[in-house]
Amino acid sequence: MRAVTWQGRQDMQVIDVPDPVIEDPTDVIVEITSTGLCGSDLHLYDPLTPFMTDGDVVGHEPMGIVREVGSAVATLQAGDRVVVPFNISCGSCWMCDRGLFSQCETTQNRESGTGASLFGYSKLYGSVPGGQAELLRVPFGDKLPIKVPHGPPDDRFLFLSDVLPTAWQAVEYADVEDGGTLAVIGAGPIGDMAARIAMHRGLDVIVVDNVRERLARIHGRGGRTIDHSEVDGVGDAIRAMTDGRGADAVIDAVGMEAHGSPVAEVAQKALALLPKKVQEKMMLTAGSDRLAALMSAIDSVRRGGTISISGVYGAPTDPLPMFQLFDKQVQIRMGQANVHRWSDDILDLLQQDEDVLGVESFATHHLPLEDAPEAYRKFRDKEDGMVKVVFTP
Repeated sequence: MRAVTWQGRQDMQVIDVPDPVIEDPTDVIVEITSTGLCGSDLHLYDPLTPFMTDGDVVGHEPMGIVREVGSAVATLQAGDRVVVPFNISCGSCWMCDRGLFSQCETTQNRESGTGASLFGYSKLYGSVPGGQAELLRVPFGDKLPIKVPHGPPDDRFLFLSDVLPTAWQAVEYADVEDGGTLAVIGAGPIGDMAARIAMHRGLDVIVVDNVRERLARIHGRGGRTIDHSEVDGVGDAIRAMTDGRGADAVIDAVGMEAHGSPVAEVAQKALALLPKKVQEKMMLTAGSDRLAALMSAIDSVRRGGTISISGVYGAPTDPLPMFQLFDKQVQIRMGQANVHRWSDDILDLLQQDEDVLGVESFATHHLPLEDAPEAYRKFRDKEDGMVKVVFTP
């Protein structure tokens, strides 16, 4: 089969790899019909390269048709249409029973000290082949895949794999009262979708970014926007829009994005010159992230408010303004999305006749899988109005 593979820093290649096979009686094999390119995939492109191996199959936002089922699978059969969550959860351990599917004890990576395994996301998260491919082996066939109806286009359901539950959890964790104000830092796929969910719930939404096409998407759906390149300070701008108080909650939907930060980029280039084992140790013990988005969130939230972090951070030595956080009495919630915790509620919304979140027009680009290498570069560089890419194998 054809698959997108990591071959080195900023080097994605579409090559032939062996077809997956049933390895456990609970496995299913899914023929992928659509698969997304995620902002988190850019972390593998660079800077999480120390944890990648040449030939790793990437991608964690797939859906498709079940083609083969293991002998122990009772709830799916060949021909069923499914979405595959990005985190691999068994659905029955202590953590899963408590809705913490991203911390599944069955697939936790204890050697690296990380949570549940993820599809296509480095040896930090299990080295599991990903979904930017023609076929995918999916474990826990009775618990993990989300069965969806035939009929509507893939884009109606595809974002159940990651974008929707990640954005949904971010809004849930923000816990804004009815009619309150939610600020969202970053208008990429997660920030955009979080804004849509929040506006659907009747919240006053302010989104911060500096890419005009992204801000225009928010404005077109009724959100207020700030171009951070045109203001002296994001916090001051948000306070000016909220009676001097600040937002009731702020979602950081950016995370450790390094491109655009000269210091972070220089550090990553220097790290790439070291032996791979040394790179891994440095990343796990001495790395630091670009914190501009998080600092803006801390500044922008009102006293007694909440910061909800959905953007991924990866370094253990990031300096935080603890006095400011303590003095403002800020609550912080964060973590990988617990997909199955929210999937039923989201699916109920998606199955309404009206496309209330605009998921069918959410993707800006639909491309063949063979175009993946160039799409990674354009997505990183925010070219061609690229906000969300969907590949069709």
